[in-house]
Amino acid sequence: METIEIDAELRSGAGKGVARRLRKTGKVPAVFYGPKRETTAIAVDAKEFSQKVSTLEGSHLIRFRSAAGEVSSKVALVKDTQFHPVTGAVLHADFYEVDMAAKLRVRVPLHFTGKAAGVATGGILQPVRREVEVECLPAAIPEFLDVDVSALEIHDAIHVSQLQAPEGVVVRYETDFALVTVLPPTVEEVKVEEVAAPEAAAEAAPAAEGAKPEPEKKGGAAA
Repeated sequence: METIEIDAELRSGAGKGVARRLRKTGKVPAVFYGPKRETTAIAVDAKEFSQKVSTLEGSHLIRFRSAAGEVSSKVALVKDTQFHPVTGAVLHADFYEVDMAAKLRVRVPLHFTGKAAGVATGGILQPVRREVEVECLPAAIPEFLDVDVSALEIHDAIHVSQLQAPEGVVVRYETDFALVTVLPPTVEEVKVEEVAAPEAAAEAAPAAEGAKPEPEKKGGAAA
């Protein structure tokens, strides 16, 4: 996996006021933490973070370019990103330090490839999971995992146990859940007779309402 480099600097102070002033200068307030370090308050360039990191899919390694010894050349994963609900601007980011020599667990997105055979006969491809958890060394984190759906007929499914992962990457799961399936068509064809019967009844109703009863015929035995 390619490591993305971004600028980072230490920041002082806390609170909404400090965060607002940072954002006005084009910075994003962030924190850098890990299992063997205290949480460190940092700031990253908003434009650089948006262009290089926030739009990426999946997990990516981030290396800090910084003159500050505490975070300089450290490698991290983005654990959380907060966005403005209206403008979409990045408000805050959490970075988790990783040890390049130690395995870790991350979520990896799934890419469904091919056209399912069942779709050609009217079925609907239905992804059930969009990502899975894998365990591997940080440098081996895949950007995504391909799932070929070409052989799926209606009612068929691909389960997590069938997923192919690169060497050194182990897919972790407790139950063999489905990743994707092909559903049958949701709209059934309506039989012609089911349509014709109500229409015939509707046409007959007005005629029946306007009809006059036939006069009763008188009759009797001859004298």
